[in-house]
Amino acid sequence: MFETLQKLLGMIRFSHTIFALPFALMAGTMAWSATTPPGPEVSFRWLELIGILVCMVSARSAAMAFNRWADRHIDARNPRTANRHLPAGQLSSMTVVMFTILSIAFFILGTCLFLPNWLPLAVSIPVLVVLLGYSYAKRFTALAHYWLGAALMLAPICAWLAIRGLIVWEFPLDLMPALLLGLAVFFWVGGFDIIYACQDYEFDRSDQLNSLPVWLGVAGALQLAAVSHAAMWICLAVMPWIGARAGPQFGFGFVYWLTLIAVGGLLIYQHWLVRPEDLSRVNQAFFQVNSIISVALLAATLIEVWV
Repeated sequence: MFETLQKLLGMIRFSHTIFALPFALMAGTMAWSATTPPGPEVSFRWLELIGILVCMVSARSAAMAFNRWADRHIDARNPRTANRHLPAGQLSSMTVVMFTILSIAFFILGTCLFLPNWLPLAVSIPVLVVLLGYSYAKRFTALAHYWLGAALMLAPICAWLAIRGLIVWEFPLDLMPALLLGLAVFFWVGGFDIIYACQDYEFDRSDQLNSLPVWLGVAGALQLAAVSHAAMWICLAVMPWIGARAGPQFGFGFVYWLTLIAVGGLLIYQHWLVRPEDLSRVNQAFFQVNSIISVALLAATLIEVWV
């Protein structure tokens, strides 16, 4: 049993939860600290923090496991992915399906931790449809990378709704900071997924799978990824200014802006690492740089709000 669990966690790359979770916690930190005249203040609750953690981990686990199951035949044909757990026979399809169903159940139960705010429970099924639907996107659209971005942008938006949903219902502009943060995640994830997909350019083209590298070529795809990351940086830059004027009031100061400058430098470094003629450092750009970006932004938010 323990060995199977280890394989399941390895299959879904559990450690990569770090990409989306910091943005959900960042939104939660902002939501707990913000005030919306004439709306009430929202105080921190441990149960809500536990709810965010449970929902984030279970939703991502369900999405990743389902993706590995849906792509098992494609992965078996791709030399880069042929040694993954399902095509290599290390896990059975039934085991992965049962793990996916269990993760979905935990996600739905996790939304109940926010009651009497019923919004998380109400949107749980539509959210799952978006998350699981990504697994089939590349079969019919080259924009699958941005489908993944849309799936992960739900993390900060849903965290905000889970904490301030009843206020948003009465004061819709209260959602503005979460929408801007969600857009930042959308462009960030879409951009780095395009970079990651460049590794499979030859295979995707031969297997007639859709991707932006196949559509635009590797050079064109990397240029679009750079534009996406510039859009991400702009969203993060305008979020404190527009958010505070549209509704919730919270202050981001020196630490946030210094971190944002560093994030801009990391994004430039990421695109310096990966070039059309040299994709050997994609994993370094994808895993190391992006994990630093997400954790740094969360740390800056925590410092600005709570210190």
